Amino acid sequence: MSQAILALEDGTVFEGRSFGAPTERQGEVVFNTSITGYQEIFTDPSYAGQIVVLTNPQIGNYGANAGDCESVRPFIEGVVVRECSPQASNWRAEQRAEAFLAQYDIPIISEVDTRALVRHLRSRGVMRGVLSGIGGDPKELVERARRSPSMSGLDLATRVTTPSIYEWREGITPCSPSEVVPPAANHGLRVVAYDFGIKRNILRRLVHAGCQVTVVPASTTAEDVLALKPDGVFLSNGPGDPEPLEFQVAQIRKLIGRVPLFGICLGQQVLGLALGGRTYKLKFGHRGANHPVLNRKTNKVEITSQNHGFVVDPDSLNANEIDLTHINLNDQTLEGFRHRSYPLFCVQYHPEASPGPHDSHYLFDDFVNMMKEHKAGKQ
Repeated sequence: MSQAILALEDGTVFEGRSFGAPTERQGEVVFNTSITGYQEIFTDPSYAGQIVVLTNPQIGNYGANAGDCESVRPFIEGVVVRECSPQASNWRAEQRAEAFLAQYDIPIISEVDTRALVRHLRSRGVMRGVLSGIGGDPKELVERARRSPSMSGLDLATRVTTPSIYEWREGITPCSPSEVVPPAANHGLRVVAYDFGIKRNILRRLVHAGCQVTVVPASTTAEDVLALKPDGVFLSNGPGDPEPLEFQVAQIRKLIGRVPLFGICLGQQVLGLALGGRTYKLKFGHRGANHPVLNRKTNKVEITSQNHGFVVDPDSLNANEIDLTHINLNDQTLEGFRHRSYPLFCVQYHPEASPGPHDSHYLFDDFVNMMKEHKAGKQ
């Protein structure tokens, strides 16, 4: 293993060992506090353009396998860890985690004091960085980090979306012989899912809830969506700043009131903008699998999986039209809202988890019930 360097735009430099591809990448340096699920994090398109610091001290100990991929490939720019396991010990493992990333030319820096790095990012905020798996001059790497593009104002959703329309039919399957998965429902409801960087487990959850799912590119017009005669439209998660997505916001605005809408993560932000709201960037974002969210309707706390750096400003939404349904208990940011007149609701977190808790799976059933009610009202 050779030397690796992580250089931040503020001049801070962390040195470690290269444990992945011998290459150099740049991106926004963020951190995720999940204990497990590193492969799902690698392959979540919402991490496009980002170097991810994983706070769990050992990464890679259960390897990687095709079944845990949340998209066609990893979208992260690089990984920062305390220790990268040289062995993969799990009956589902097909290869080591670092080998999985190396085949996509993604570097890993290990033997980093990730606790110090995360404390620095929490104090100073996320920032641009360069991860070099081949070493180099730290001062030059810092300068390259300063010259790299900012995530603010950057449209990444159209870079990671599917190039063409397709049908998704796979539902939830057991992860082990002992796991019992209830049979999928069959409501015959057609859902058109906008792919802004969609995770596969969202699609599996929609199928398991009884939906026939058609996935469309982020550039699809409202007219083309309606031509598919959907019973509902889903707006997916995705990377980057929501405000540059002016075309997508305009299309969703045309769909409001005409068809039931359900949004997750970037989908919530797009809906907020379509309803005349504003978004803003968090200091260091929410990325982890144990974030407490209050459901104001049930007055219960849900432990949630999250991955976002931008949120909707609740004060920018029309209080006469919008109910604020979910609130983050760590920082009081908006985690969900519902329209009082139109069939429309959304959440900022990830109810499909993968990785994460299952507290919020009910939202997919809520979407099904909303579609049923809307369909019955039209008849």
